[in-house]
Amino acid sequence: MTNQEIKLPPRWLRCPRRGKPIVGKFLPFKTPLDSRYNGLVADEFKFDVGLLFGSLKHYNMKIGMWIDLTNTDRFYESSSIEKEDCKYLKLKCRGHGEAPSEDQTKVFIEMASKYFTSHPTDVIGVHCTHGFNRTGFLIVAYLVEKESWSVDAAIQEFAKCRPPGIYKQHYINDLFHRYGDKEDIISAPILPDWCQEFDDSVKDNDDIEEANGDPSHGTQASMPTSAPGRHKKEFFKKNAQFMEGVRGVYAVEDQSLLSSIQRKCQDMCGWKFSGFPGSQPVSMDINNLIYLKQKPYKVSWKADGTRYMALINGPDNVYMIDRDNAVFHVPNLLFPSRKIPSEHLTETLLDGEMILDKVNDKVVPRYLVYDIVKFMGKDVGGTDFERRLLCIKKEIIEPRHSRMIEGLLDKTKEPFSVRAKDFWDISISRKLLDGKFTSEVSHEVDGLIFQPAGERYVCGRNPNVLKWKPATMNSVDFRLDIRKVEKQGMLPETKGYLFVGHQDNPFAEMKVNREMKELNNKIIECTWDDEKSCWKFLRQRTDKSFPNSYDTALGVCNSIRHPVTKEILLDIVERKRPMPPMGSGGGGGSRDQELMPPPSKKRATFC
Repeated sequence: MTNQEIKLPPRWLRCPRRGKPIVGKFLPFKTPLDSRYNGLVADEFKFDVGLLFGSLKHYNMKIGMWIDLTNTDRFYESSSIEKEDCKYLKLKCRGHGEAPSEDQTKVFIEMASKYFTSHPTDVIGVHCTHGFNRTGFLIVAYLVEKESWSVDAAIQEFAKCRPPGIYKQHYINDLFHRYGDKEDIISAPILPDWCQEFDDSVKDNDDIEEANGDPSHGTQASMPTSAPGRHKKEFFKKNAQFMEGVRGVYAVEDQSLLSSIQRKCQDMCGWKFSGFPGSQPVSMDINNLIYLKQKPYKVSWKADGTRYMALINGPDNVYMIDRDNAVFHVPNLLFPSRKIPSEHLTETLLDGEMILDKVNDKVVPRYLVYDIVKFMGKDVGGTDFERRLLCIKKEIIEPRHSRMIEGLLDKTKEPFSVRAKDFWDISISRKLLDGKFTSEVSHEVDGLIFQPAGERYVCGRNPNVLKWKPATMNSVDFRLDIRKVEKQGMLPETKGYLFVGHQDNPFAEMKVNREMKELNNKIIECTWDDEKSCWKFLRQRTDKSFPNSYDTALGVCNSIRHPVTKEILLDIVERKRPMPPMGSGGGGGSRDQELMPPPSKKRATFC
């Protein structure tokens, strides 16, 4: 390599040199650069092989194996590693928009596992160009496969030791694709400041020279990084059914229209994976309960309804999307524009749940809107929750109410009504849990939902949105596999094996009663019977085609074993929480308005 060809890797200069040891086994760091780069790096930013080994002596830490994941040999000489009495291994991972392949992952895990067997106290050093994405991916894979970590816990552990962690979304998507469930995918962290700086003359790509594997041409390459394509073909649910009890809504069966609506919703959410793009809360447990003390939250009741996103794209172009990513056409449902009442909203995506209210012995279906992603093409989802609630009220609900008053919107022709779901400051939690509120709500309430007040909408699993249920109501959605088990010398026995995620082995088993015998290979909801120490059948989930992920099931089990009781929850929200800023209520109301109790069902509400 000539001096003219020497250029720094993109964004390397201010990238942190190394992280902390991960479970005492791995040390992640960025690639060191040898003396040939000295003329391009000020002393304060230098990072070479000698500097790394020298710094570890102060911590009595020994790197016995060094795994280089870059796809080039231009950064340093491997002999400099071996001089430190350290074994050097090269595992070329292309980067450039690609996560390590399954074969590469298998090789990494086998090499590391074999080394730790004979050197249990040593540490393995791992680096790619920056020591975050490829490095994090393979370390997380090791923790999942060899240490039995859940994928999201492993990702968080890596982020804690090498902040901010894996910051490219498609690496996280691939990890969940291999080890978890697409419903639980977490969002990548915000790019760190150093990652947004252009401190060198090469284009802003990961290891550009690695794209063609030729270091002599790498610094001249100029290939734009594009978002990775979706890895899976969309799931098509045959004979999809809308929520039972709601008439006048029809499944979209035309494949071209179905696919275009699915893609449009995913694109509006910025979702780079297949499947339903909506945000998913997590179960509250003793560990994440502390979030309520750290930042402002809003609270609402958790309705026992069915989840749908709603795409509004003009007159007679209103569609509902369920968690199976099935699409339904909703005719005769109008959303007039506030500014130009004669026109209809377009390019708008809502999130909410369908419930069945019981009013005067009649069943009244209602869609409760609790979030918004896009409004007339604008990225409302990128604003805080307070502003999104205001947008729902002013731009979605009130224009419909105004047209009703004017006699220009006939609600009797609509298949269901539309309302905004109320949220309050969390100090109101006790009132939501007492018997008076639950008796005033005309549908079933099974817990509380806590939403961060100051954060944007997050697709997929959002660890900051918390759902609380009494321990007796916590449940898991399993896939039931009924088998007849025959043992020598014993009568045949029918058992129900309970599966989660994409696991090959059952998560648990249970007795099969008469009610369950026709539910083989169906999704069933079960609660834990603490007295009998077994899972108890609750109901069939006709609205779901897939069971909960393994991580979700573990989370529910953890909340059952270590429950957040009503008393613990109220102690946190009433005594130890941070006070919200004055005037921070949803819709811009005053502090007094925000702390008012929930409205009675007798109060006039927009329909």
